[in-house]
Amino acid sequence: GLRIHEYLYFQVLSPGDIRYIFTATPAKDFGGVFNTRYDQIHLVPADPPEACGELNNGVFIQDQIALVERGGCSFLSKTRVIQEHGGRAIIIADNAYDNDSFYIEMIQDSSRRTADIPALFLLGRDGYMIRRSLEQHGLPWAVISIPVNVTSIPTYEMMQPPWTFW
Repeated sequence: GLRIHEYLYFQVLSPGDIRYIFTATPAKDFGGVFNTRYDQIHLVPADPPEACGELNNGVFIQDQIALVERGGCSFLSKTRVIQEHGGRAIIIADNAYDNDSFYIEMIQDSSRRTADIPALFLLGRDGYMIRRSLEQHGLPWAVISIPVNVTSIPTYEMMQPPWTFW
């Protein structure tokens, strides 16, 4: 994968009002890595948002990336639910919607289970803003590119969310 200081980056391509490059952190000791770059893949908010069991929109998760909310069960349990629905990766947003700077270290639970798909942690403010934009536009998902190699992008061209300081 394309990791810099244990960060991984993705860009929202659509909807346009959140066309930014977002920062996420990979799970510490479970999940896979991105061996493929996806230039246009759907980021599908899970229903229910915490993804601790059967999903109402699991058919839309198949071969896409799920946006899940923290809480209700372990990070690993969420990752396994998305993997079982055929998701290629999971992005777990903090459930503290005002969190715009504190990354949680996602670790293995004590169950000895494993997961093969990449699992990423996203700041709560970023997750909230993505979900809010989708709701405002009546869209079932965002279109993203992941991972994005930010080392090749000049700093002045970096389109980062205006609510986040890098």
